[in-house]
Amino acid sequence: MADLVPTPGQTVGPFFHYGLAFPADSELTAPGHRNSVRLHGTVYDGAGEPVPDALIEVWQADSSGAVVGAQGSLHRDGWTFTGWGRAATDSSGHYSVSTITPGSAGPGQAPFFAITVFARGLLDALFTRAYLPHGNLAGDPLLSGLEAGRRKSLICQAEPAGYRFDIRLQGESETVFLTYSRTP
Repeated sequence: MADLVPTPGQTVGPFFHYGLAFPADSELTAPGHRNSVRLHGTVYDGAGEPVPDALIEVWQADSSGAVVGAQGSLHRDGWTFTGWGRAATDSSGHYSVSTITPGSAGPGQAPFFAITVFARGLLDALFTRAYLPHGNLAGDPLLSGLEAGRRKSLICQAEPAGYRFDIRLQGESETVFLTYSRTP
């Protein structure tokens, strides 16, 4: 048998607008829900230019900190919180989801949105967190392990109707991205 030669991986985009959209995909809660907030921002590349063809997935705990474990994350009925959604960026690199404010998912942990980024040129998806600007930021295990200058790339900006979280894929203000180990 001849030796197999490894080939380069394929990038994870930019086909999102064609095959991954579904009705209300960016609505973890209905926009009119009484506890609804907006999480939005812009995805920037290494040159500081907006990325018009990225896909952002949001995973989060509910307002009490419970992580939804039921099947049916694609189910959208206007009131059931599923804990998951996705939003494609528009032509200006902007994304927006309608959700609720997450609670702390564990002791000492600050509330956060878990975010997965898919974009052209990436060989793998990128994982990060968008922490709420209030809560136990100093005591959070992940945040406290980062240098102060890097820590701020993971903290949302509060706005009257929710939160803003810009994602910088490279460069001086690059967002901190996480690596999850795989267990056998």
